[in-house]
Amino acid sequence: MIASLDVRSLTLEQLAKTIDHSLLRPELTDEEVRAGIELAKRYGVAAVCVKPCHVRMAAELLAGTDVKVCTVIGFPHGSQTTAVKVYEAQEAVANGATELDMVINIGKLRSGDDEYVLHDIRAVVEAVRGQAIVKVILENAYLTDEQKVRGCRLAEAAGAAFVKTSTGFAPSGCTVEDIRLMRAAVGPHVQIKAAHGIRTLEQAMAVLEAGATRIGATATAQILEAFKARQGGTSPISG
Repeated sequence: MIASLDVRSLTLEQLAKTIDHSLLRPELTDEEVRAGIELAKRYGVAAVCVKPCHVRMAAELLAGTDVKVCTVIGFPHGSQTTAVKVYEAQEAVANGATELDMVINIGKLRSGDDEYVLHDIRAVVEAVRGQAIVKVILENAYLTDEQKVRGCRLAEAAGAAFVKTSTGFAPSGCTVEDIRLMRAAVGPHVQIKAAHGIRTLEQAMAVLEAGATRIGATATAQILEAFKARQGGTSPISG
C-alpha cells in the first residue's frame, strides 16, 4: 500500500521527491539536457525524465545520487507495436533507466480492445520486472471518463506501478478532477502521476492533495523556489 501524502506537512525535500523533472521537448540540445539534469540533481527531485537517446548521459551524470533516471516508451502517441515497446524498454534499462513512462495504445483503448491494451502494458512490465517500474500514460485529453477508468484498471491488472495523466503533447493535460477519478479507479498500491500544465506551486499542491504522488514538470525550479519563498526553506506548510 502506498502511503498518502500529508500535503500540509510537506517539507521542501519531500516536495522535491514528488517531481519528475521533464526534459522531453524535441528541440532540446545536448547542453540543455545536461543543464536540466544538473538542475534535477541540485534540487534532489525524484527522477529526471529524458528522451531515450539521453538515458546513458543521464545515468552517468546522476551516478551516486538518489535521483532516478526515467525515460519514455512508445512516446508520444503509444501506437508502436508491442514488440517495439518491449525493445525500447529493454534498451532503456540496459542504458541505465529505472523508471519507464509508457504511452498506452490510445486508439485501441478507445476502440474497446481491452485485451490488446492489457497485453501491450503487461509485455513491457514483464520485460523489465525487477529492473524498472512502469508508469502508464493514458493521455486523458483524448478519453472519456469511462475510458480513463478502464485504462487505469487495465494498467493495474497488467502490473504497472503508476498511471499517468498525459504526455505533455496533447491539446490539454492534467486536471484535479482527473486525478481524483484515477485515484478512485485503482487500488492503493498503484500511484498517480500528474503531468502537463503544472507550472506553479499552487497547481502542484492541488494535484498532490487530490491524490497524485508524482508530478511531471518542466517548471521544477519555479515550483520549488516558490515553496522556499513561501515557507522559509524546509518548514511545513501552515494552515
